[in-house]
Amino acid sequence: MAEEKEVLLKVEHLCQYFKNVKAVDDVSFDIKKGEVFGLVGESGCGKTTTGRSIIKIYDITSGNIYFKGQRIGAGTKSYYDAIKAAKEELRKGNPDASRRAELEKIIEDNKKEIQSAKFTKKNCDKIFAKSLVEKLTEQYEQDKAAAAGDSAKLAELKKKYDADVRVAKKSKLVTKIQMIFQDPIASLNPRMTVREIISEGLIIRGIKDKEYIDNRVYDILERVGLVREHAGRYPHEFSGGQRQRIGIARSIVMEPDMLIADEPVSALDVSIQAQVINLLNDLRNELGLTILFIAHDLSVVKYFSDRIGVMYYGHMVELADSDELFRHPIHPYTRSLLSAIPLPDPHFEKQRVRIVYNPIADHDYSEQGPTFREILPGHFVSCNDAEEAKYREEFGL
Repeated sequence: MAEEKEVLLKVEHLCQYFKNVKAVDDVSFDIKKGEVFGLVGESGCGKTTTGRSIIKIYDITSGNIYFKGQRIGAGTKSYYDAIKAAKEELRKGNPDASRRAELEKIIEDNKKEIQSAKFTKKNCDKIFAKSLVEKLTEQYEQDKAAAAGDSAKLAELKKKYDADVRVAKKSKLVTKIQMIFQDPIASLNPRMTVREIISEGLIIRGIKDKEYIDNRVYDILERVGLVREHAGRYPHEFSGGQRQRIGIARSIVMEPDMLIADEPVSALDVSIQAQVINLLNDLRNELGLTILFIAHDLSVVKYFSDRIGVMYYGHMVELADSDELFRHPIHPYTRSLLSAIPLPDPHFEKQRVRIVYNPIADHDYSEQGPTFREILPGHFVSCNDAEEAKYREEFGL
């Protein structure tokens, strides 16, 4: 049970800006080892940008991302903004000696944070690779001592050690996170065979044994429901569901600890959606994967996810266990999303009332802005003091 509660990924105050567009703004959450964390919201709310920022396709603007306890992403804008504000107050505010010392400390601390963030960006992969080499060397020394006097065994150990070290030196921590992309057609190179697509990551890592690579490709193909004869074909020779299986195979061949599934079933037929979801569920159980599942189909998310985060215009507005969120939606936007889920019951559909979310009418943030708060155990909502009091009253807290 302790292992299940281990936090694998931690996102702190993530901001991803593209010039003046705040695609993701101050988003925080964590994902525990072995769970499926669903991220939902309407198109354009920042779900995919969050996933791409975590896997370092984008350099994040502000915030921190930790994976397996090591910081893999760090932004600097918030530190520069804090320094700028402190210098502005020093120049124009005419503070007393106590406040001046406080402002100077803020400037100094944020300069250190900027240097730390830059160090993380430049060296996190080197630190990870160095730790792998050290573990391999320690194990090799133990095995060598155990095989002392057996020249054939020692030669075999040395050959394996050299090959493993070559791979370890090229390893990056972020490759332990792999991504399944939304469009199974656009995400596959049409000029590459399935074998080349799946094995590309292994080759980049430094693996040169062709027989090993081919066996890995065949094994992974069969694991995702394809056959080894498919390895020599090109993407255009497959259906949409088969292409998505190839995308899944490409990600799990790297033996990741975590998958980011970016709307992996939205481009597929309903029957194929069920097959892909069941495949991901099987792989999760077989390989012990942790999954960040990005989608806008709430019915699929409820079936597949352990916890769900709801995003709106770049902000996280609600986060709770899957059953809890559907049983007690608190934020008006979440209630609006849930009211839009169609059910295969014509009598219910005739009576279903669609809730329309209007942030201007539903919130008054003129005096106090919202923050992320725990209303029920494990159930977080973006709200201010007045809204928190109203929500607590609703639940008799």
